[in-house]
Amino acid sequence: MKFTCEREKMLSVFQIAASVAPSRSPKTILQNVLLIVTEQGATMMATDMEVGVRIDVPGIEIETPGRGVLPVARFGSILRESVDARLVVQAESSGTMIRGERSEFNLPGEDPDEFPEVTEFDATKYHEVPARLMRELIRRTLFATDAESGRYALGGILLEFEADKIIGVGTDGRRLAKMEGPAKSVGEHEKLESPTIVPARSMQLIERALTDGDGEVLVSARTNDVLLKGTRGTIFSRLVEGRFPKWRDVFTRRREAVQIEMTVGPLYTAVRQAAIVASDESRGIDFAFGDGALVLSGQTAEVGQSRVQLPIAYDAPSITLTLDHRYVADFLKVLDAEKAFTLEIENAESAALLTTDDGYGYVIMPLARDR
Repeated sequence: MKFTCEREKMLSVFQIAASVAPSRSPKTILQNVLLIVTEQGATMMATDMEVGVRIDVPGIEIETPGRGVLPVARFGSILRESVDARLVVQAESSGTMIRGERSEFNLPGEDPDEFPEVTEFDATKYHEVPARLMRELIRRTLFATDAESGRYALGGILLEFEADKIIGVGTDGRRLAKMEGPAKSVGEHEKLESPTIVPARSMQLIERALTDGDGEVLVSARTNDVLLKGTRGTIFSRLVEGRFPKWRDVFTRRREAVQIEMTVGPLYTAVRQAAIVASDESRGIDFAFGDGALVLSGQTAEVGQSRVQLPIAYDAPSITLTLDHRYVADFLKVLDAEKAFTLEIENAESAALLTTDDGYGYVIMPLARDR
């Protein structure tokens, strides 16, 4: 195998593949990336047996087709540290040679035939999802998952499919984020009996692999795994086992709740100001609604107090609830500053519901604090 590549393009693709390869494994072959070069192009593959990626490599001039195994740490370092715009890569059974205009490296090689097969996208039932929506779905729900929880189902994003839409949900038990949007079912691909919970790590990989040039991606949920195919390649992931909370219950409309129209930017500014006196032990901020204003109050004995006032369109009876400022900020950070949203509140003991007009919903449980 011999080819010439554009270093920056090779590095971009290699970093995505390398993020899947385990740093430690009983199977040392998995600590590499497999590169297959044919007359039609080149494909990189990596897997830890739970997640796998096949990604096309652009900017390659092929001289000799073949297969080679590239060590993640060393080959990645060469791509990052080299100052050459183009590199010549030649892989043989004895190892791999990487040569630039002013540098040359020789790395020992492993047998590419020992590298496990990485699943291709061969599904006949799937959803066609706009790539932009898929990226937004991940960005707006991933932060709400809980990778450290003993409840493994909370360490991933729940995907649900209907005939004309896709829904993603992430929760850590204290807050919940839901994003939905239009998607097309092909081959009657719809919700399975068992939940489709995709690990957070796999979702991060999917978001990185998608580009602005992707029009649509194909998503196929199966009993034990999920497949996603974009313009650059395919990602495979096993699913997380466990029961996911009944998330629809928290979006039930409440008769006595009040709705307040707000804008992201001003509230985010106010939250950051009020949080200046917060600490790890005292993360709660009082949100007091009444008399046409929202007053945010924070207090920590060893730090001080804060009081920030924000004019809002609200003249109903006063309501005060205590929320973790980090959870509020997480919602605001994934939206544009000019974005409008609706805040629905009922009383100090009930959850706050924040929704946008593009399918995004977020629920925060209030904190109980002694005053």
